[in-house]
Amino acid sequence: MKSNSSVVLIKTTLGAGDIPGPGRLKELFAANKSILQKTVTALAKVNPRELDDLVHALHQQAFEVYDCLNCANCCRSISPAIRYSDVDQMAKKLRIKPSEVVDRFLTMDAEGDFVFPAAPCPFIDNENYCSIYSHRPKACREYPHTDRARFYQLLKLTLKNAEICPVVYAILKKLSSVAVKS
Repeated sequence: MKSNSSVVLIKTTLGAGDIPGPGRLKELFAANKSILQKTVTALAKVNPRELDDLVHALHQQAFEVYDCLNCANCCRSISPAIRYSDVDQMAKKLRIKPSEVVDRFLTMDAEGDFVFPAAPCPFIDNENYCSIYSHRPKACREYPHTDRARFYQLLKLTLKNAEICPVVYAILKKLSSVAVKS
């Protein structure tokens, strides 16, 4: 746990107007990248419990007004790390053997994780629905990780995700305006 924070957070809220459309995200991220990088650096100095409380509140507010079916950038551009237990769940949903899931849909990356060999995800359809949603990998269930405890551990990943997920971008952008040096 971090100690003696030199940055405090001002409570804030997030609404539908704060979340950009997925088509504008790359442009907005590029224009604000340096601000977002500075925000991540500042957030590393915040009391972890305060950071979790605020980020979790912003996450909840965002997903009350945002529907991921309008975006699916994550499903169309990145592959989750897929665990053996995920393979088993996917196999159950697809009614095939786990080895067939591996053979047909997965490859192993340089870090030894199963991943989809190419984007988009083979289970996403043209309307952004996932055909294995009830049995999707843990990384997919947890994405975009803005409701996870010890959020300070995910700051670098959050910066990467802000380029992919409109909600993560909105949360990080909102945090850039409320992280104040004490």
